[in-house]
Amino acid sequence: MLNGPLWGKIILFTLPIAASSILQQLFNSADVAIVARFAENKTQAVAAIGSNGNVISFIINLFLGLSVGANVIIGNLLGQGNKKNIQDAVHTAIAVSLITGIALIFIGFFIAEPILILMATPDDVLDYAVLYLRIYFSGMPFFMLYNFGSAVLRTKGDTKRPLYSLFASGIVNVILNLILVIPLHMDVAGVAIATVASQAVSGILVLIFLLNESSELKVDLRKLKINRTYLIGMIKIGVPAGLQGIVFNISNITIQSAINGFGSSAMAGSAAELNFEYFSFYVVGAFNQTTVTFTSINFGAEKVERCKKIFRYCMISSVAITGVMVFFFVVFRQFFIGLYTIDPVAIKYGVLRMLAVETFDCLINSYEIGASTLRAMGHSLLPTIETIFGVCVFRVVWIYTVFAHFKKILPPLEAFGVLTLVYPASWILAGTTVLTTYYIIRSKEFAKINAQAACE
Repeated sequence: MLNGPLWGKIILFTLPIAASSILQQLFNSADVAIVARFAENKTQAVAAIGSNGNVISFIINLFLGLSVGANVIIGNLLGQGNKKNIQDAVHTAIAVSLITGIALIFIGFFIAEPILILMATPDDVLDYAVLYLRIYFSGMPFFMLYNFGSAVLRTKGDTKRPLYSLFASGIVNVILNLILVIPLHMDVAGVAIATVASQAVSGILVLIFLLNESSELKVDLRKLKINRTYLIGMIKIGVPAGLQGIVFNISNITIQSAINGFGSSAMAGSAAELNFEYFSFYVVGAFNQTTVTFTSINFGAEKVERCKKIFRYCMISSVAITGVMVFFFVVFRQFFIGLYTIDPVAIKYGVLRMLAVETFDCLINSYEIGASTLRAMGHSLLPTIETIFGVCVFRVVWIYTVFAHFKKILPPLEAFGVLTLVYPASWILAGTTVLTTYYIIRSKEFAKINAQAACE
């Protein structure tokens, strides 16, 4: 990552990450598709699974942010050539993943019903949603182990083995879905159990890879302990990233609550379309992880020109790939939404959301890749604050002002359209502020490095 041409390396590094995320989403989409066709209460089951996405992200985002911190800390150490301390950082990351995973089991169990009630989940969906969420969170230790372990492997350029482990877990997920939902009629509970089993497979496989690693990233379970210095570093970088995700999901939960007010068909249609937003977002997320990994290592090695190229190449590549995906999803929107629901009213809501939201998904790159680059350089708090106000606060204000006004005077479908427009509007605002900050901070940081190099 420190030498030679960048663009090809960036693409080869990113594609397995994107494939992993998209593959995971395809397997998750299989959950929705199977219950949509074989569950006893199809619309309610789809709504229950789809409405839980924001709740799950809300609860786990703070802890997932720490994996970003682990990526940056280990990447900086590798860039500096500081191999003797990498072992402590790696074992701290794995220990944190297990501790946070266990904590999330209890948090998810006790918060499931109150938060779903707070979201105004309809009575005909609530019991399904609570059951799904509680079972889902029983697999959190494996989920966190996979994410932290994958972050460790990525620092040495290994994005393929996490993909292999995810592929194996996805096959387990689909097979168990078919068995538990169709012949055993377990519906939502069956889908949740299949998800937990698949998380166990991916987490254990990544751990096996690390246990058998031949580099300084090798894990020895007897050495698992938390190094205070590296934990603080992970918290400093990761907590702002996690808080951004939490506040993001607070705003999205607010939006989901508004969607819930349109009934189960709107919930099902929105959940169906959300699958395609995930596909686009996971491409952006893959380039985010590439940006963090490549930039943290090159910034640690004080290679400023490579850092500039990394930002530029990741931004151009991500916009191009997400743009192609958006084109096909929007042009063939009726077909794609119909894959996940057969309710004609739900399809109308799903198609409307796709036109209003998916069409503009490329805008997400502006603030996501900008913020990821800043975090890799050690500036995590400021882009978090800007994104919170540009996206999250703006969305809540929109719901209680613009949407609240038009909901009173427009038919339901048109009012739903006004609600979904909050997404592209917030992306434009956040992107403008974060990119401006990126160029200002980059200029100062790189000037300091160049001045220091000149003195030496």
